[in-house]
Amino acid sequence: MRAPLTVYDHIEANNRKTWLLVSLFPLSLALLVWAACYAALYVISDPEFTRQGLSLLIKIWPRAAELTGENNFIFMASLGFLSAALLPIIVTALGWMAFSYFFGDKMMLGFAGAQPLRPEDAPEVYRHVENVAMMAGLPMPRVYLINDDSMNAFATGRSPETAAVALTSGIIKRLTPLELEAVIAHEMGHIGNRDIRLNLLIITGLSIFGFLADMLRISIYHRQSGSSKNNQAQVLIFFIVIALLIFNFAVAPLIRLAVSRTREYAADATGALITRNPQQLALALAKIAQDSRVEVLDKSPRMALACIAEPNSLSQLASTHPPIESRIERLMQMSGFGPEKA
Repeated sequence: MRAPLTVYDHIEANNRKTWLLVSLFPLSLALLVWAACYAALYVISDPEFTRQGLSLLIKIWPRAAELTGENNFIFMASLGFLSAALLPIIVTALGWMAFSYFFGDKMMLGFAGAQPLRPEDAPEVYRHVENVAMMAGLPMPRVYLINDDSMNAFATGRSPETAAVALTSGIIKRLTPLELEAVIAHEMGHIGNRDIRLNLLIITGLSIFGFLADMLRISIYHRQSGSSKNNQAQVLIFFIVIALLIFNFAVAPLIRLAVSRTREYAADATGALITRNPQQLALALAKIAQDSRVEVLDKSPRMALACIAEPNSLSQLASTHPPIESRIERLMQMSGFGPEKA
C-alpha cells in the first residue's frame, strides 16, 4: 500500500512542474519565430534571399556550413534568420525584464490601488503578519491595504527582504483571525518559494512581446517600398510580428495559466506547513470563493496570477487558479480528512 502523500511531497511535485512549464516560455518563443522565418522564406521563394539566410547562419554558427545540403537550404536559412532575429528580441526582453525586476512590485501594487497600512491603523493585522512571518522564518513583509469589500490578497517583491503583502479590507473584516493567518501563510508561502519573483516577471515582464510586435509592425509601414530586397525584408518582419502576437496572446497566457495553477497548489501546501492547520486555509478559501472579485483589477487581468483567488469574472477554463474545490480537497487530505490524491 502506497504511503500517504505529505505536504513536502506536494511542494516537491509542484516545483518540478513549475520549472518544466517555465522552460516552455523561451522554447515556444524560439519555435514560433523559427516557423515565421521558415514560412517567410517559403512564401518569398527567392534563392538570393535564401542565400542571405544561409550566410547569416554560417557567420553566427560557422560549423553550420558542414550541415548545409542541397535539400535543406530553406530550413538552414530559416535558422540563420532566426538567430539574427532572436538577438535583438532577447536583448530588448532582458532589458525590460531587468526593469520589471526592480520596479515590478511598485507596478503591481499600483495596479491594485494598494496603499501602505501603518501598524497603528491595524495593529491586529500587523500582529498576524508578524506571527506568520516568524513561524515561516522569513523577514516581516511590508503590508498594504486594498480598499475593496471583496476578499482577496497577493504578495509581491523580488525577494523575501523586499516582499509586500496586500490584503483587501473585505478579507480583513470577514475572516476569522485563524483564517486570516492561514491566508497570510499562503502568501508567505509564495514569498518563501520565491513565487513572487516569478509572478513579478511574468505579470510585468512578458508584456514586452506585445510591445515588440507593435514596434515591428510600425517599422513595416515606415520602410520605403519599391526594391525587391526591401519588400522581402518586410515580408519576413510581418511573419515575425505574427509569431510574436501568437506568443503574446495565445501561447504565453496558456503557459502562464498552467504555472499559476501549479504555484497555487504549492503555496497552499506551504501555507499549511507554516500554520500546521490546513483546515483553516480550506475554510478561508471556501469563504473567499463567494466574493473574490476586486473591481480595480478588472483593468489588469494579468494580476490574477498573483492573487489567492481569481479576482476577475472569468470562466473556470480561463481561470489562472485551480478550482477552489480541488484546493480545498487537497488541504483536507493534508489534514487527514480527505481521500488520498496524487
